[in-house]
Amino acid sequence: MEFLRPATWDEALAAKAAHPTAVPLAGGTDVMVELNFDRRRPDHLLDLGRVPELHTWETGPETVRLGACVPYARIIERLPGELPGLALAARTVGSPQIRNRGSVGGNLGAASPAGDAHPALLAAGAEVEVASVRGSRLIPVEEFYTGVKRNALADDELIRAIHIRKATGPQQFSKVGTRNAMVIAVCAFAIALHPRTRTVRTGIGSAAPTPVRARAAEDFLNAALAEGGYWDGGRAVPPSIAGRFAELCAAACDPIDDVRGSAAYRRHAVAVMARRTLGWTWEAFREGGATTGGGAQCA
Repeated sequence: MEFLRPATWDEALAAKAAHPTAVPLAGGTDVMVELNFDRRRPDHLLDLGRVPELHTWETGPETVRLGACVPYARIIERLPGELPGLALAARTVGSPQIRNRGSVGGNLGAASPAGDAHPALLAAGAEVEVASVRGSRLIPVEEFYTGVKRNALADDELIRAIHIRKATGPQQFSKVGTRNAMVIAVCAFAIALHPRTRTVRTGIGSAAPTPVRARAAEDFLNAALAEGGYWDGGRAVPPSIAGRFAELCAAACDPIDDVRGSAAYRRHAVAVMARRTLGWTWEAFREGGATTGGGAQCA
């Protein structure tokens, strides 16, 4: 196994073009587990840790451009106002050591349906900036996941950054695990209110072959909130609307039975999380549009 350590972005792209099967290392928190258990033995490892621009972020008027290797710890410390849903999700990732190494770019590259960053990215609205020696392109995050641990990257492409909409309303993330910390999600749910467009977006993790949005639930809730004048009226969302939203979120799942939980339990848990997080975010919006509520990780 050959270890490649480019010092610049151009060197990284050239290395990936020369060795298309090279496995990129952002934080290495997923790849090293596979190597240690001999589940993967690539010919080349491509360490991106020395590429400076991948460890920086830029905050613009509408979006945050997050370098692929920015660790979760920095998101928690520096970007909880701009990216509250992602910051909440980042708090549930592994241990402090993992949060100092792991990154959103690495989560996207692994494309595990249980990745903690995915639901928050789907709910917030994100695009993945990828590049090769041939040029660069932006991929909407909902189109980035193509199958279980598969993504839309071409063989010679690397993830450069993630463009995420800045929060204009409350966001939440909730996760069910077999214990309360350092655990792979049995299932996870994220929601983001977007008051400027009067829309709600969702993200579901570990309850389908890929992370997904509950589009039918979003469409139902967006119509119900508009028709009832809830955005302007400051009224609570009635239980009938919240309950139907939760049912539609559960219906968006396509889970499996495995050692962490049954398919039926995952659907039920997603419905519970959808109803609760809708309540938390809507109450925060009614109280003045705070960008985040209390957050939750359930065991």
